[in-house]
Amino acid sequence: MTETVFANANLVLPDQVVRGNVVVREGRIAEIGEGTAPAGAVDLKGDYLIPGLVELHTDHVETHLFPRPRVKWNALAAVLAYDAQIAASGITTVFDSLRVWPDTRVVGVDGDAAELASTIKGAGREGLLRAEHLVHLRCEVAADGVVEDAQALMEAGDVRLISLMDHTPGQRQFLTEEHFRSYYMKKSGITAAEMDVIVAARLDAHIRHARPNRMRLVELAHERDIVLASHDDATVAHVAEAREDGIAIAEFPTTLEAARGSHEVGIKVLMGAPNVVRGGSHAGNIAAGMLAEAGVLDILSSDYVPASLLMGAFALARETDGRAMLPLPEAIRLVTANPAEAVGLTDRGRLATGLRADLVQVAMVGDVPAVRRVWRSGERVS
Repeated sequence: MTETVFANANLVLPDQVVRGNVVVREGRIAEIGEGTAPAGAVDLKGDYLIPGLVELHTDHVETHLFPRPRVKWNALAAVLAYDAQIAASGITTVFDSLRVWPDTRVVGVDGDAAELASTIKGAGREGLLRAEHLVHLRCEVAADGVVEDAQALMEAGDVRLISLMDHTPGQRQFLTEEHFRSYYMKKSGITAAEMDVIVAARLDAHIRHARPNRMRLVELAHERDIVLASHDDATVAHVAEAREDGIAIAEFPTTLEAARGSHEVGIKVLMGAPNVVRGGSHAGNIAAGMLAEAGVLDILSSDYVPASLLMGAFALARETDGRAMLPLPEAIRLVTANPAEAVGLTDRGRLATGLRADLVQVAMVGDVPAVRRVWRSGERVS
């Protein structure tokens, strides 16, 4: 029987931090103890040992496939580079958020969801991936053809999570047309005349497609037992719609009102870790730290910076003027146990006997948590 003992570590357990050791046998946590470890143990020299991070929403893979505008990289090379960065950030379970947005007029990258899903699946079959990859479809409900494309991806791969998005001017994240115009013109550099065409097309598509597409995607998710997430909820009405549709996760609510409403009805509130690290939203929405202080933050996501997931958790636990927003065990749960439980992965996310030995050794360099080593099911992957 294969056995490894990790000793002399600050173990971040679900409700406390203790100095001790972890025994791993056959890829599972077999024992957790305090005191002196046996000879031959792996000495972690006082570093933190935490569960492997669980990432539910990262669209970072698309930036590897399209590293520059109109530059497309080799898909396998892109996936392997992305996977290496994910693992090196301490993420052992990742939901690759693939954009299902079949519209050639969309601002930014289409995403090539089918190619990425196929490439990730093939790389996993060949044993080339360090983290465990699962599929998350980001479905733009106002796009013509989104249901057909999403259904094809469901049939081709193991889709575990679907988020329902609507980036129409005047909706959710962009409650005013001016906000939409300003954000995307700054991001893409397109002209005002080009933006006029895009806005008109988006408004027309929303009228024709948003409601029926959302209804059908909800039906498909429930038929296949796929977890559903709402996206950019801003109002009480959005929360009510999410509750009616059986939504489990509220991704990036833009207001305290929406976040509190979701949390109170049992919908898990997910916010971006870059928001925590930067001290606020890059899009001008509510700060994740405010939701943590209000007690309505359940999950963090790295969104567009994989390293931010660990940084965000430790930032919430950092003491400022003798006070931290959250105790460290609670902050770590935002990136481990809570996201795992939200999508039904009950075999990981905590340092507890019987669970998968997905582990991360973390050293503190000033205020920055640095990943030293990462293990998935007891095997070192970074």
